[in-house]
Amino acid sequence: MAEYSAPLRDMRFVIQELVGLGFLDELPGLDEVGEDLLLSVLNEAGRFGGEVIAPLNRTGDIEGSRLENGVVTVPAGFADAYRLFVEGGWNGIAAPAAHGGQGLPRVLGCAVGEIWEAANMAFSLCPLLTQACIEALVLHGSETQRRVWLPQLVSGDWTGTMMLTEPQAGSDVGALRTRARRENGHYRLSGRKIFITWGDHEMAENIVHMVLARVAGAPDGVRGISLFIVPKYLLDDDGRPGPRNDLRPVGLEHKLGVHASPTAEMSIGDGDGAVGYLVGEENRGLEYMFAMMNSARLAVGREGLAIAERAYQQASAYAEARIQGRSLADPASGPVPIVRHPDVRRMLTGMRAEIEAMRALVYTVAASLDMASHHPDGAVRATQRARAELLLPVVKAWCSDRGVRIASEGVQVHGGAGFIEETGAAQHYRDSRIAPIYEGTNGIQALDLVRRKVLGDRGAALASLIEEMRAEAIRPGSAEAAPVRAALREGVDALDEAARWLLDTGRPGELEAAAAAATPFLAALGTVTGGWLTTRAAEIAAARLATANGDAAFYREKLRTALYYGAAVLPRAASLARAAVGGAELLHRSVEDAA
Repeated sequence: MAEYSAPLRDMRFVIQELVGLGFLDELPGLDEVGEDLLLSVLNEAGRFGGEVIAPLNRTGDIEGSRLENGVVTVPAGFADAYRLFVEGGWNGIAAPAAHGGQGLPRVLGCAVGEIWEAANMAFSLCPLLTQACIEALVLHGSETQRRVWLPQLVSGDWTGTMMLTEPQAGSDVGALRTRARRENGHYRLSGRKIFITWGDHEMAENIVHMVLARVAGAPDGVRGISLFIVPKYLLDDDGRPGPRNDLRPVGLEHKLGVHASPTAEMSIGDGDGAVGYLVGEENRGLEYMFAMMNSARLAVGREGLAIAERAYQQASAYAEARIQGRSLADPASGPVPIVRHPDVRRMLTGMRAEIEAMRALVYTVAASLDMASHHPDGAVRATQRARAELLLPVVKAWCSDRGVRIASEGVQVHGGAGFIEETGAAQHYRDSRIAPIYEGTNGIQALDLVRRKVLGDRGAALASLIEEMRAEAIRPGSAEAAPVRAALREGVDALDEAARWLLDTGRPGELEAAAAAATPFLAALGTVTGGWLTTRAAEIAAARLATANGDAAFYREKLRTALYYGAAVLPRAASLARAAVGGAELLHRSVEDAA
């Protein structure tokens, strides 16, 4: 398996030049974050990811986590790496300073998160879930709950999970059966949860589970769900972990990938019931859950980006080293590295082009969330919140789908060697496959996009984005970037036409056809949005080259990759938009015929 090296120059390009680090100057509390701090954090994260976490990726996959006599044991080296992770302050990098975090911008935390996920996806899942718990408690926890639980979660001394899924319910959380009964200022919970990522382990002093349950007498369905803090260990009078709570792992899932991550089936309340503490108000758990889900959706989309980057690095290194075949341009030259063969270059260039579009999208949405939280102007906050809400399901679904596709291409670049576990390419493919399922399957993300984000405001947020993308496509620009601008114009037009069809079709009470179009429409929106940001990257690169910037080789490659996205990726948007409309109409008619 090739070593992982964080793509720090590409990350800096997106943050400093494409997003523009200067946007932080307008955000109180973040306005002192400058280039020096950015470089320092990224460089040290790259070192830690490459030297400490990445070497455990392959060994952790082979060893896996195991459950014996009620105790979960993680692979060798993970506990030590996690201790160093916590000691380095990495867990709280973007958490609020008021709760012990460093209060750095989300966009910087997003870049650091990409490094952890690319270095070792199984390891990164543990702090990822902790961040989701932090987000929920910051937004919806009481003052006492924030004081008691947040400092240790922010530091990483305690980890967190999301306990949502049950065997009979799956993604239908309204069908959950876990119960909660009131008892002397707290609740007693009983039930069973499955697919709980890092549901139990011994790396941290405590585990804070965020559990969905139904209080006795609550309404049926999603309207009767409440959210509870259920710790692995109850706290003593000093706020330290004390006696074991009434919940335990009863099995670890045998998964396709991320073997080092203990995905547990958890039994709650086999005795007197697990002690839990209500977050917010009863019957508002679904609303609070979305605070966790939004954080996790951004992170899971970033996982798609990260695993794609790791697969690309693996494939590129192999293609440079593997000698096989002769050059078509010079057959007499003897055997050459396979990177000289046009189809291998096609795969590698396509991987690179989509990765750069994905990174631009993920970081741009993270920056929108920074502005939505910190900008002093309420109108700007609202606009950026609407933009982020629109694009979060796209980040999650489009990037995680791209991650699987790119990891698969990575296997293909290796040929037969890619199908052999020892090369490492197969692990990236296996690990990537969970991301389209995590935190609401990608079909659910697409339905959320169409139903809540497009039809919910009658297309206002989408129309604003389309207008901005069209302005980029038609504005005067460099001759070098003209081909990608032209491809963007065609993509925006096709997307706009499909959006108008959705708004005409998805009237209240008539959502079937719009829902049938949701997945290809999301893919079209992701492809065009990636093209919009790629076009901006092309213009930046062309401008830098025109001024004889000292990093000319980097910008030439940026321009070349952007042009490839315009030539080979953006044209897919029109066919996806047509598939959304035409395919949905056929599916809708087939449902009506069956009825």
